[in-house]
Amino acid sequence: MVVKSSGRSTKPRREPASSAGRLDAVFHALSDPTRRQMLHALADGERTVGELAAPFRMSLAGAAKHVKMLERSGLLRRTVQGRTHICRLEPAPLASANEWFRYYTRFWQQSLDLLENALKSALREEDAERPPRKSKSSASKGSPA
Repeated sequence: MVVKSSGRSTKPRREPASSAGRLDAVFHALSDPTRRQMLHALADGERTVGELAAPFRMSLAGAAKHVKMLERSGLLRRTVQGRTHICRLEPAPLASANEWFRYYTRFWQQSLDLLENALKSALREEDAERPPRKSKSSASKGSPA
């Protein structure tokens, strides 16, 4: 018996197993401006796929692809009520991404604090090595009139 392949993968898509994989999926989902705008709309409350598609020049099928990407990343939860697909924001993956950014915020803040201290120290040393200036008023007092 010979089984012909349609060329399409029959493996079901799975959620990323590792936390790094989940974070990759979140950043991949956020890399598209349309998906970011959809998430922004969902921050105000639940929306149907049609409502998410409305601001864009795209078909419902195109919007559904974006919704599926957001759903796979965990950023969106979709429920079906009859023929209507209701979407709502899932904030937990955003919190994970925010935590990742916070690490680097701390890194840059520490680096900038060290740079600031080094610059202040260099300026203090420069000021200490510079001879004091004579003011204009003391220079004019000593000159003959």
